[in-house]
Amino acid sequence: MSASPERRHAVAAEYVFDGEAIHDNAAVLIEGERIVGVLARSDLPAAVPVENMPDGSWLTPGFIDLQVNGGGDVLFNNDPTPEGVAAIAAAHRRFGTTALLPTLITDRAEAMTAALAAAQEALRRNPSVLGIHFEGPFLSPEKPGVHNLHAIRRPEPADLGILTGLRGGATLVTLAPERAPDGFIAALSAAGVIVALGHSTATYAETQQAMAEGLTGFTHLFNAMRPLASRDPGPIAAALDSPNCWYGLIVDGEHVHPAVLRLALRGLGRPLLVTDAMPPVGGTRSAFSLYGEDMIVREGRCLRQDGTLAGAALDMASAVRNCVGLLNVSLPRALHMAATAPAAALGLGGMLGRLAPGYRADLVALEPEGVHVFRTWVAGRAE
Repeated sequence: MSASPERRHAVAAEYVFDGEAIHDNAAVLIEGERIVGVLARSDLPAAVPVENMPDGSWLTPGFIDLQVNGGGDVLFNNDPTPEGVAAIAAAHRRFGTTALLPTLITDRAEAMTAALAAAQEALRRNPSVLGIHFEGPFLSPEKPGVHNLHAIRRPEPADLGILTGLRGGATLVTLAPERAPDGFIAALSAAGVIVALGHSTATYAETQQAMAEGLTGFTHLFNAMRPLASRDPGPIAAALDSPNCWYGLIVDGEHVHPAVLRLALRGLGRPLLVTDAMPPVGGTRSAFSLYGEDMIVREGRCLRQDGTLAGAALDMASAVRNCVGLLNVSLPRALHMAATAPAAALGLGGMLGRLAPGYRADLVALEPEGVHVFRTWVAGRAE
């Protein structure tokens, strides 16, 4: 990234979407890492240098991805280091993701400890890194997806130390609540950890109980969880019926049928976009190794040799584009789901996810028809 700006400057575009409203022919005024304001281009002080985006461009809040397993040919499980995290973040930045949670899927305790240390150091070095997401290993063996079945286990008291060990960043833990001992979710929540349901056979009642203890999210809704049925509503009904909960959607046309996703958007919960991205995103290779097995991208799907979906070959710009094209969502709503909603889910809605005074200057410039990203800024620094 370029050097930090030392004085006020502005970025202007035909349309500026601030996370809620569209401003025509406007500019974002930036000083250092923060936004000073959003104002009409004609109201900019004469002495402020302005970078004008091409005609028809949109400026939007930077995208925030809560579920990033890999990118740039790097898998976090295989390279749990600050350098590995930096490579993943750089790969996704090309697609408008200015902030993310590197995601460790089910692995040994030693790998979890290494990932925690890597995320802690990455927090210090890289403003794109917001914390860490532990997806597992406390999942249902009946809903493993591509997770290592032999590494899936129940939580133990010592695990609380790892899961609550990050300082100064967000920790998201995906677990199956029916596998958690009494008080475990409450202890995580009391320590500030964000708890989400995923890879779970929880009943509706078990899900409701977990929510009462502090569970607030649902990881890749519909995938690897008890399905919705007429007399067995399960976690999906709980998510759609709970205005205080968020749920991640993988909008790649592969993980969930668009008709089902359209139904999810009508629920009371707060939908947001995630990629569940694997190393090929922003990389040069279509194959990668997970748990010592070869995975391959074929016709846009990340697959294990037996055909099991192994994450996604999805970037956030494509997720936004698919929202518009497959789900008939307006571009502003899709952008809100890619930026504003994830920030709120992490409890960071007061500093990220909007273009407003005092917010961190994370911006994306894009061409709206195809949602093609051509410029990003992270903490006021241009790419």
